[in-house]
Amino acid sequence: MIEVKDLVYSYIAENSKPEEILKNINISIQKGEFVAVLGHNGSGKSTFAKHLNAILLPMGGKVYIDGIDTSRQEHLWDVRSRVGMVFQNPDNQIVASIVEEDVAFAPENLSVPPEEIRRRVDDALETVGMSEYKNHSPHMLSGGQKQRVAIAGIIAMKPDIIVMDEPTAMLDPIGRREVMKTIEDLNSIYGITIVLITHNMDEAVKAKRVVVIDSGKVIIDDTPRNVFKNVELLRQIGLDVPQATLLAYELRQKGFNIRDDVLTVDECTEEIYKLCR
Repeated sequence: MIEVKDLVYSYIAENSKPEEILKNINISIQKGEFVAVLGHNGSGKSTFAKHLNAILLPMGGKVYIDGIDTSRQEHLWDVRSRVGMVFQNPDNQIVASIVEEDVAFAPENLSVPPEEIRRRVDDALETVGMSEYKNHSPHMLSGGQKQRVAIAGIIAMKPDIIVMDEPTAMLDPIGRREVMKTIEDLNSIYGITIVLITHNMDEAVKAKRVVVIDSGKVIIDDTPRNVFKNVELLRQIGLDVPQATLLAYELRQKGFNIRDDVLTVDECTEEIYKLCR
């Protein structure tokens, strides 16, 4: 579904040399996958995300979406109809004064027939659990609810892929849980391919695959369980690990016999319980 080959991108600031942000990135993502992309600030993860629906175009290499070359101007509409983007701040994506009108905005601009728009809006709001708020003002909603409305607006476009660039970064814990539950359902129930850009390790654990980017390069690409075994490496590049993983790691450093692939609180609790028996 997504094929990134030797992707190179540089930012060019006025009166300074180009700064290479992405350096020969190679990533393949299959239809229906849920992939988390991790990296510290400035690692290039958000720049990578913007290449997936042609907000940015490669300076070297290629990005293909369902076989379509994103660098071809005549294919721009096809790429963006297949890939929806959800950004960090939902207020930047909300354009209408009523929730259902906001969700209808994108399909209206795609010239979808009115009766089909009505069906898509209702389905999208139901999918994200926001049907009861369809006649509310988006600006009266909580941060998590706003983000779910923004996601509904993307779902109404019927994309094959949704790329989310740190969608929970501005949310409180309740809003974060609401949005992550929505993301998991979109993938597991509806089969939408999800690319989640995040620096939250507990969110990355929920993905089926984790890609770690550092200084514009992919340094790890594996399952969450295998990625978070690399506690020292992740620390060296300025990333954390899930709290349960860190506790298990610290106990192993003290000589306790605990698995090196603990990810969740329940798993960590079980390992500690075994030590006490």
